[in-house]
Amino acid sequence: MSSDLLVDLQDDLGGDDSPSAALDQLKLVQDKQWPPDDPFTSDIKSLGGTSHLPWDDPFYDIARHQIVEVAGDDNFGRKVIVFNACRMPPQHQLDHHKLLMYLKQTLDKYVESDYTLIYFHHGLTSENKPSLSWLRDAYREFDRKYKKNIKALYIVHPTMLIRTILILFKPLISFKFGRKLNYINYLSELEEIVKCDQLVIPNRVREYDDKIRLSLKPSVVPGPISPPRSPPLPFQQFGVPLSVLRHRAADSEGIPLVMRDTIGFLQENGLKTEGIFRRSANVSLVKDVKVKYNSGEEVSFSQLDDVHLAAVILKMFLRELPEPLLTYQLYNDIVNFHSENTKHNALTYQHQQLPESSHTLFLIFIVINVQVSAESEVNKMTNANLAVVFGPNLLWGQDASMTLSAIGPINNFTRILLDLHHKVFIQ
Repeated sequence: MSSDLLVDLQDDLGGDDSPSAALDQLKLVQDKQWPPDDPFTSDIKSLGGTSHLPWDDPFYDIARHQIVEVAGDDNFGRKVIVFNACRMPPQHQLDHHKLLMYLKQTLDKYVESDYTLIYFHHGLTSENKPSLSWLRDAYREFDRKYKKNIKALYIVHPTMLIRTILILFKPLISFKFGRKLNYINYLSELEEIVKCDQLVIPNRVREYDDKIRLSLKPSVVPGPISPPRSPPLPFQQFGVPLSVLRHRAADSEGIPLVMRDTIGFLQENGLKTEGIFRRSANVSLVKDVKVKYNSGEEVSFSQLDDVHLAAVILKMFLRELPEPLLTYQLYNDIVNFHSENTKHNALTYQHQQLPESSHTLFLIFIVINVQVSAESEVNKMTNANLAVVFGPNLLWGQDASMTLSAIGPINNFTRILLDLHHKVFIQ
């Protein structure tokens, strides 16, 4: 099977509503217990105050606040969109209609895929909170296109205000959408959904989380946000360095078992599946398959007969590598890779810098993506769509966090590699 993968490379290469006044009286935090946070701009400055958009972009003045971010995939292969309430400036400094349009523009790139929305509520105050009528209009603005593929909405650090708003909105919210709402009381609870290291969580949110954790009795204090890694199991496949997996592989090419199984199954059964790599899979099945691989048990995707499950497992395997497939060494070069006209020899040079443990696997990764995009009229997965899906799973910074300013260039680099694969990889 693994030899076939390598052979394939050569072959394929209005005004406020009446409840608003009452809501204005609701306290977000008890001021007598907690001191006020620093100004919202402190988080922006700590990140360099940069925007992923050029200064002349119509949404630049919104993007520079970093209210909305994209943070790769969650633990189940779904794109993660983050909304930071604490980064919203005072009402008179923010065009809320433009914010809504910017949020829609950001989501437009991802709503064809299954996605997760995480809303950090702490930091929303009487000075920066939008009107109730704006929230109502915003909900109505997001039609079925945006709602059908959102698999979960997580509200972190909910307060009486947000709970009251949801009660008031209950007549407008469909039962199906209401089931997607989840409250997260502590950041440590997010680890079940997404690796917190990949989220750029505002300092104010982290500090607030520390405060409420310290206020609890020792017996009920939740665990750390990012628990330390446990030593790898003897047969573990996820979260293990590629150099280790090469020695655990059952073939001479050293292809990790997860990549061999998933790609082999997808080549035979999934190339014409619409939305391949965009859809999520049953959460319980994803967990079970991961446990089986890490325990040394055999996994048969043919018996499971689920293309999207195999696709999610492949993305999860790449995302959980201790070092990304494209390596930390290439991170700065790739994030600064902007030019559409860059000669292919620059791309060739970069992929040739990969260590042996990554190089062959990256070629196999290109093979399956070229094969998928060749069927794009059926499966709707063009090179651009595949780049959006895989970019954040191929490369991330050493601090593991992902932002729009990094994701854009990474996706662009991935797309150009796929567009020019016949020049870059066949020398």
